[in-house]
Amino acid sequence: MLKAVLFDVDGTLVDSNESHVASWVEVFREFGIEVTADDIRGQIGKGGDQLKPVFMSDDDIERRGEAIDAARSKLFSERYQPRITPFRSVRALFERIRRDGRQIVLASSSKPEELEHSLGLIGARDLVDATTSSGDVERTKPHGDIFRAALDKLPGIGPDEAIVVGDTPYDAIAARRAGLRAVGLLCGGFPRAALEEAGCVAIFDDPEDLLRRYEASPLA
Repeated sequence: MLKAVLFDVDGTLVDSNESHVASWVEVFREFGIEVTADDIRGQIGKGGDQLKPVFMSDDDIERRGEAIDAARSKLFSERYQPRITPFRSVRALFERIRRDGRQIVLASSSKPEELEHSLGLIGARDLVDATTSSGDVERTKPHGDIFRAALDKLPGIGPDEAIVVGDTPYDAIAARRAGLRAVGLLCGGFPRAALEEAGCVAIFDDPEDLLRRYEASPLA
């Protein structure tokens, strides 16, 4: 029996993926690392700890990784975060889930302060039972640590009693590694084939579509 739904946040509940892409491209270039938006776009869904090694050597991360993280966080909060908007029907979807007696956890690879901002945007703080972010784990997605940490905040609920909703292949891979099923949303920009290949058991356009077809979804 399903007892909890674990939601990714960026690209799933709020329209933020392109803002993250732009901030990474800009910061990398400030530090002399040439990347394109498409390069970054394919890595969105990972936390910075998993994204940086795609474009930087271990030695370079050791020397400049913390400075890059600090610069990106500052740039993102000042320039890009104000542009982010929530997807439609998130609160209504959460209300539907809660009517079924299920708990809701937000489980994001983003930094704690970024997650807190997104939680404010969706206007459903009163419906969320717990949150987990990069600040709670050593490794972000596609490792399963964030979803395991989310389950740890739900005493008595096992992986077979919860399901993940996310927008990237890394959500689905992380879910599988934590023993969870995953539902995919297309609103983050990844193609359907990529979500299917990563193991999503069902795919919807966005939160509004998931709500509209709720009774036919794995959440029901």
